[in-house]
Formats: sequence, structure tokens, C-alpha cells
Amino acid sequence: MTHRIRKMQSCDIEQATEIEREAFPSMEPATNFKHELRNGIAHYIVAFEDKPEGQHIIGLAGFWLLTAEAHIVNIAVRRSCRRQGIGENLLINLFNLALEKGATIITLEVRASDDTARNLYIKYGFKKEGVRRGYYLDNREDAVIMTIRNMKSVEFETRLQRLKKSHSTRWGRC
Repeated sequence: MTHRIRKMQSCDIEQATEIEREAFPSMEPATNFKHELRNGIAHYIVAFEDKPEGQHIIGLAGFWLLTAEAHIVNIAVRRSCRRQGIGENLLINLFNLALEKGATIITLEVRASDDTARNLYIKYGFKKEGVRRGYYLDNREDAVIMTIRNMKSVEFETRLQRLKKSHSTRWGRC
């Protein structure tokens, strides 16, 4: 599947909401993407495919930039498009955007039970910083707080370049 990444636009809101609902059915409240696109600290991107009827959004990701810290608030991919490197490509592009915006720290919360996501984050250098007990409202599951403390370090930049190349070789894009 060939896809591209770009900044989210208002025309993407309906599809982005569908993807978020599918990925996080119990999330309340749902993200108000219309508000987020006007929020000066929010930065969202989408993965899309070109179709004859227009651009089909297949994934989204976003972060809030608070001084030099980018806090990832969302990464979601349509169920039918998972396991094709799209989520990882979104993560790589979030790193690029966060660095472009001046972030030096990047952080997120992830469900304690989501080994797939946690392993992806560990692969890119995130470290466990703590736990938010009962964070998820649907089942009171804990969230693991994960952080990269210095995105400008040689170690991180070297790792990111190596993983970008590996991802590009496997999936043909980045």
C-alpha cells in the first residue's frame, strides 16, 4: 500500500474521527479535531492514499508542543491498514516535526497491556518514566509514561537515521 504523510487539514476531520473511534472505541471524550487544528500547541499529521474519489486517510498522529517538550497525544491507523508500517512511519514523521518545531523531549502514555506499541517505542529509544495508575477510563488500566529525554543527542539522531533507513528499506517510504 502506497501512502504519503502530510499535515492534517480541516477536510480530514471526518475521516480522522472515524479512525480514532475505530482505534479507541471507549475514548471519551473524542478528540475535537476542529478545535485541535486551531490550537497553537497542537500539531497533527495524517497518512493518506490517493483514490479516484479523493484522499483516503488511513492513519493520524499528533502531539502538543509545550515549550521544548512534545507530548504525543494520538497515533491511530485504520484496522484494515495495520501491520504495514504506517504507524511507525507516522511516529518517524512526528519525530521530524517535533524536531523542526524545536522539541528536545518527547513523551507519551501507552496502555500497560499494549506490548506492540511499547516495543515500537522502546525500539526508537523511549524509556519508561513512570506509571499513571487507572489512567484509562474504560477499564481503569494503567498507562506507562515513556520519554526520550534528548532528541538532539547524537545517540538519538543516529538511532533515528538507522531506523528510518530500515523502515524505508522494508516498506519503501518515510
